[in-house]
Amino acid sequence: MAFCRAAKRSIGFVISNRLLNDAGRRGFSSCATNRTFIVKDVQFGSSVPYVHDGNSAIYSRLSLLRRFSVETPAGSEQMSLIKQLRERTSAPIKDVKAALIDCNWDIEAAQTELRKRGKVLALKKSSRTAAEGLLALAQNETKAVVIELNCETDFVARNEIFQYLALSLARQALLSESLSHNDSGTFPVGPEQLEGMKLNLEHPKINGETTALNAVTEVAAIMGENIKLRRGFLMSASSSGVISSYLHTSPQPGLGRIAGILSLEVEGGNSQSDALQRVGSELAMHIVAAKPLFLTKELVASDTLENEREILKSQAETTGKSQMAIEKMVEGRLRKYMEEVVLMEQKFIVNDSINVKTLLDNLSKEVGSPVKIGNFLRVGVGEGIDRLETSDSSEPVAQAA
Repeated sequence: MAFCRAAKRSIGFVISNRLLNDAGRRGFSSCATNRTFIVKDVQFGSSVPYVHDGNSAIYSRLSLLRRFSVETPAGSEQMSLIKQLRERTSAPIKDVKAALIDCNWDIEAAQTELRKRGKVLALKKSSRTAAEGLLALAQNETKAVVIELNCETDFVARNEIFQYLALSLARQALLSESLSHNDSGTFPVGPEQLEGMKLNLEHPKINGETTALNAVTEVAAIMGENIKLRRGFLMSASSSGVISSYLHTSPQPGLGRIAGILSLEVEGGNSQSDALQRVGSELAMHIVAAKPLFLTKELVASDTLENEREILKSQAETTGKSQMAIEKMVEGRLRKYMEEVVLMEQKFIVNDSINVKTLLDNLSKEVGSPVKIGNFLRVGVGEGIDRLETSDSSEPVAQAA
């Protein structure tokens, strides 16, 4: 009884004295002239016009309002439902309360309604720049997949729901048969290849079977930001190779802001050698730090080399020296350029007394078989996005052999 009285007081309604007096004078006659009155919902402040046409209509209206007031939860129960739905969805409290009111405090229906509204909001935010985020990496002995998931702020990138989604995407991409390649090498993976992947999520706030696209949309609704599954890369090694990787600025295993990945190929040797694993990890870290663009000097594009030569020549001519001296200066600076952008020519960051080529020669002796770098890849979060916002240029491809 106490619950009912409290509920009635919370939802109650006010009918003007004029309506009651008029109805009393007429004895609620069924033939009374129609009059329009306002019935007010005290709790929510809404007003409902009501046309009085006799006692039967009045009692019907009163009965409906009484039933509604009894069925509405008490204040403490309302707060409990708001808290539960807030924990389930992470939606703003005002949106949670509005959804519950619209759904007559049915928490399941309100959760569905919030998801519908959230998807609309996510679509509205999809045009906003998302240059922050994380790289998610999943790998086995001969294959690695790195996925870039972007958001608008670093705050969202630190959220455990966002991180869970990124890891789930990478792990599923690694298992996906549609992304497999029989040949060794590095292969770009576009968002259209990733969005249709089936995910089985087991997070308290995003769970069940869904597609990658729907999961990204749902997380965008929860976070209130534009979330974008931007791109991915797949690297495969041969049967005699091994994949090594390194993630920089890593909040947890498998996530980071910069990724370095490479494959080491062993000719007829033991690809499970401890030395191979150690050097592979160090080289992956080297790739992140040194930012190589090419694997060998032979792979430097002729246009790139010629353009660099012209720049160096123009710089040297400003010294006023003879043509022969200028040519020597250009060649010397060109060798320096090669040491900066060619992986095999770079000084090894762990031991700068040797370059990467010498490191591999020493490793080959230790393993007992020739070892070479098959492919390498360096990817950074948000690289190229600022340029894309102001031009029509295509997205940059990560550096690879």
